[in-house]
Amino acid sequence: MTAPLPDGDEFPVSPDAPKSTSSSTAPKRKNAAPTRATLARKWAYLVTGTAYLPYTHAQIEEHFATLLDEVFDAVLSGDAEPAQATEAGARLVALRCVGPDSLRRTMDVLGKGLLHEPELRGVKSLPERVLQVLGALASGYGEALRESIQTQQEDLSRTLVTLERETRRELVLTQARFEQLFTGSATGVAVTRVDGRVQRVNPAFAEMLNRPVADLIGLNLYDLVHPDDADGLREGYRKLLEGESQRLELSRRLVTEDEEPPWAAFTGAVIRDPAGEAQQLITLVDGDTDVSLLQRQLSRQALHDPLTGLPNRQCFGTRLEKALRHADPSFGVTVYRLDLDGFSLIAGGLGQKQSDDLLKNVAAKLRTVVGGEDALVARIGGDEFGILIQNTATSPDVATVIGMINQELSEPVYLESGSGVAVSACVGVVHRPPRDIAPNELLRVSDMTLRRAQANGYRQWALSDSVLDSRERHEFGLAVSMAGAWETGEIEVGFRPLTWLADSRPAGIELRLAWNHPRHGRIGHDTCVRFANETGLIVPLGEWLIRTACEESDDRLPMVVGLTPHQAADPDLVGSVRNTLAATGLGPSRLRLGFPTEAVLADLGETVDNLHLLAEIGVDAELQGFGAGGDVVCLVDVPVRTVRIAPRLAERRTEPLAECTLRNLIDTATMAGVTVIADGIDSTGDAGWWQSVGAHIGAGRYFG
Repeated sequence: MTAPLPDGDEFPVSPDAPKSTSSSTAPKRKNAAPTRATLARKWAYLVTGTAYLPYTHAQIEEHFATLLDEVFDAVLSGDAEPAQATEAGARLVALRCVGPDSLRRTMDVLGKGLLHEPELRGVKSLPERVLQVLGALASGYGEALRESIQTQQEDLSRTLVTLERETRRELVLTQARFEQLFTGSATGVAVTRVDGRVQRVNPAFAEMLNRPVADLIGLNLYDLVHPDDADGLREGYRKLLEGESQRLELSRRLVTEDEEPPWAAFTGAVIRDPAGEAQQLITLVDGDTDVSLLQRQLSRQALHDPLTGLPNRQCFGTRLEKALRHADPSFGVTVYRLDLDGFSLIAGGLGQKQSDDLLKNVAAKLRTVVGGEDALVARIGGDEFGILIQNTATSPDVATVIGMINQELSEPVYLESGSGVAVSACVGVVHRPPRDIAPNELLRVSDMTLRRAQANGYRQWALSDSVLDSRERHEFGLAVSMAGAWETGEIEVGFRPLTWLADSRPAGIELRLAWNHPRHGRIGHDTCVRFANETGLIVPLGEWLIRTACEESDDRLPMVVGLTPHQAADPDLVGSVRNTLAATGLGPSRLRLGFPTEAVLADLGETVDNLHLLAEIGVDAELQGFGAGGDVVCLVDVPVRTVRIAPRLAERRTEPLAECTLRNLIDTATMAGVTVIADGIDSTGDAGWWQSVGAHIGAGRYFG
């Protein structure tokens, strides 16, 4: 598109025109008259702004230059009826310059431009001649435009006639195809009024009922199914007509003379007029053969739990997707994820058969809890269940439902043995999730929420929290990638000094993990241990830590490695330590392993046996997390030489009660000949305080 030209009669001065050097303030004379090319460009610019022309910029300028030549020839010819101008007007239409203002702008630019053209100054009576030429151009333009419109109308008429002919032909073919399918189909077809009155049936449907086609016309479709099934079919069509469902798919028994009524699969749809009003019902009826019955049975088995008869995880996920799509936006859905508390212990005490009976009873109780709701109860797996509730205005709130579940499960169940058994459950709740959430994602969120509830103990429940879910998902992602990070060398071992508080002499070296993550920076020891514990990596990672301690020892200071409850209870712990000491040649007294105090008190797995066996081969043990009053018995029952104060107690040391407790614990440990370690020392003041209450060794940032 050319650049805009000035409006009116004046045109830009040629770049080659001499410039005035006068500084006088006298009025300047008008610019020189435009050339023919300039006028052609202005004409092209103004007209292309009124209509779309399917040409390039160069093509447009070329066309308008040619048109202007014809206009000039018409002016110069002196003909009373200048044919060149008439043809130029027709060519404007041919170029598609047919916008609302195309002709007006043509008249405006040419009417002014031609009068100032140097080439035309010698034309006698130029204004009258220009007016005559423009009139001829407008006449040619109007005639060509009329013919163009007439041609378009004729083309449109022919197209409409052809389209009508094709539509009628297609309608005839469609009707013929429908008749062929209707009469020749092996599937029964019934066309009824909205109230179920039969208007047409095909031979296949009549054959299913063992009746002639003519006898069925005028009967009601609902009278052709078993009386016990008629209400369900009628309700299905009601939902279809009122838009509550998009499709009808039901299995119902037909009324025949057979002793055993045959089952048939009904598939229904509504035929509506252009205004959306229901006009007819069309029903496909497929007789249930032995194969279809077997298929239905196999399908049910694939989607249902064989023990409880509840839908399984796969079916639950499918129903979640449908519920999210069709839920009332005002109320949404709620998903409850339940896990029975301590069920493995219960099953171990009851045996397989009675624990199965208990699960079936739990399934029945959960059905009872949500019996009054549009709800689905499913067995997700093992002792996990799921409940999906499509909320309404009358649905109870989440806390009420949780209370109903706990109350129902707390009622004892009397099994064959005569024992009355009650159970409890932890529940993760996802209330009104987004409608566009994927079912698998919703199940994942419900599972994470359930795990969060279980972390607080038995009979707990938790509501999903997007912030916590996001954080936990991030942490889980890190945890599962930890094995690969270990293999690629991102996880390393750090060494932290232990120092005697009395004289600042080295008292030992503690090994700690660190993860140099390429995106998240340095991840500390406690987080690494938690991740490894959650993913099962802690045992091999712990063995690597112990082996590193033995390999890096300078044979002067004890090397200290803390254990988790899983490591402490590992039946292979002693054998692994013995082999590592033998392979590295480190003396047993140079290795000290930290046992969690709570694991020793609970005697988890082989914890206490491991501690005694390690003591027998000369490996020292340290009780970590020492701080409760009951922990003192460990000083007598197990062979330990060192205890480490629990962080939760150390953090509250400035409180009078906590300080008193700490002094008593430290005094008791000292009387038992046990060394006390205080962790988390970050300053000189911290070190002085711990020394004042009797602690022997310190650890923390203050010591490096």
